[in-house]
Amino acid sequence: MGVSGEDAASGGIKRRGCSCSKEEFFPEESFKNWANYGRALRATGTRLMDRVTARSLEHDELHEVRARSGHEMKRNLTWWDLIWFGIGAVIGAGIFVLTGQEAREVVGPAVVISYVVSGISAMLSVFCYTEFAVEIPVAGGSFAYLRVELGDFVAFVAAGNILLEYVIGGAAVARAWTSYFATLLNHHPNDFRIHATSLADDYNRLDPIAVAVISIICIVAVISTKGNLKPFTPFGARGIFSASAVLFFAYVGFDAVSTMAEETKNPARDIPIGLVGSMLLTSLAYCVLAITLCMMQPYGSIDKDAPFSVAFKAVGMDWAQYVVAFGALKGMTTVLLVSAVGQARYLTHIARTHMVPPWLANVHPKTGTPINATVVMLVATAIIAFFTDLGILANLLSISTLFIFMLVAVALLVRRYYVSGETSEANRMKLVVCMVVILASSIATAVYWAVSETGWVAYVVTVPVWFIATVCLWLFVPQARKPRLWGVPMVPWLPSASIAINIFLLGSIDSKSFMRFGVWTGLLLVYYLFFGLHASYDTAMEANATRKVEEGSKVMDNAKVGENGT
Repeated sequence: MGVSGEDAASGGIKRRGCSCSKEEFFPEESFKNWANYGRALRATGTRLMDRVTARSLEHDELHEVRARSGHEMKRNLTWWDLIWFGIGAVIGAGIFVLTGQEAREVVGPAVVISYVVSGISAMLSVFCYTEFAVEIPVAGGSFAYLRVELGDFVAFVAAGNILLEYVIGGAAVARAWTSYFATLLNHHPNDFRIHATSLADDYNRLDPIAVAVISIICIVAVISTKGNLKPFTPFGARGIFSASAVLFFAYVGFDAVSTMAEETKNPARDIPIGLVGSMLLTSLAYCVLAITLCMMQPYGSIDKDAPFSVAFKAVGMDWAQYVVAFGALKGMTTVLLVSAVGQARYLTHIARTHMVPPWLANVHPKTGTPINATVVMLVATAIIAFFTDLGILANLLSISTLFIFMLVAVALLVRRYYVSGETSEANRMKLVVCMVVILASSIATAVYWAVSETGWVAYVVTVPVWFIATVCLWLFVPQARKPRLWGVPMVPWLPSASIAINIFLLGSIDSKSFMRFGVWTGLLLVYYLFFGLHASYDTAMEANATRKVEEGSKVMDNAKVGENGT
């Protein structure tokens, strides 16, 4: 298959206009005709093994893959922009809605401890994200990091959950927007929702306001006593960790900052300050707001839909409920805007690899924004927001997010301890054993927590095993790579702790949410085996062929120079 000079310069991928033709969606050789597709399906096993073991190169992610969008994104952001971008991405429905829901039904006043636990987990993930974002500053965020360190297949599974995270997160915020809008007008949220009695309970409150808000975003984007605190932990430690798993939703969004790396003036300086700074400020704000809410009302009286507005009304400050409701609406609108920016950049980079149709990778030459990706993601968000209850969205979102953050921590350990062609076989095996034991002990701890409400014996085994595995990694496996610009401190301890706490919080989420997560993952695998695998395989083979042609040309040119010199 020939590649023109112009195509070679852009990574071997042909330039196309936005005609929405088959060539825009499936331009790869495997989809040229039914015969080719049949041959591709028969080679699924071989191709799958290739993609499972294939790891992208940093140079390719930074240059060749990025060039497939046709136009560059402008570098005009500083650390100051990123801090506020991070705060704007995070502070929204999580604090304004889920705080009341969890404090009333799951954890009580100890909701502040739940925020501390989920904040620690989020901060550990922030450190891991920061090193990657500085070293590999591309719009693909965690998808690009996983593709470099853990390979195409793992990156694809993560990619599907990244997109699910953004769609569900946006849908949840949009439905919460309706709740506070109703409070502003002295109405119950369901007064503005259509009750479809023929649908299941968690899907029968249709929310047209949420759809309207998302549509607008799409356009814009292209004083009480201390006694209330008693009892402080009415639902015990289990309630604290169950709420932490759900309230992790409130920290979702900071990873969007990493997708802005292509548009940051000085990634090595600005991204660490932006990510860590925004997370510290957000965590402090969450803890203050949570404890304030529980001091204003007994936890059993907290309103589930608009807790802060109703709390002010309950203490006689009627005027304040309108200020709070307006502020909450403003905060959630900001979250939707930032989410729209982040999710479009994730999808754009995924499309650059052809795991999803490359039509979604197009960056508009005038606006410099990925219009196709933005519209597609927000349409999906609007559909989910129209039907689905906030509780279901929050749990499913937390599973996807904790799963991705765990994978990023694993990828960071692989990055530090393994370099292909340099790490010895003995050290590679030590790394594999330590990683397997860290993961297995973390999973065992989470499973035991989920199935045993009063037991403790297993923790005496699983926690020390996790500790010993981390010590062994620290003492007996030499680091194969040092970060060039900025690195996570205390490796392997911080990444290993991130793995453990993320998996532990997964053990606090209900079984129905895991069933939904399993269905979604199953659908992802079906799509991958029939479409994404073959499209990305063809693209990788074409890029390799182009690279070999270029290398051959350089050899010939050097030979001619040598002949002329003699």
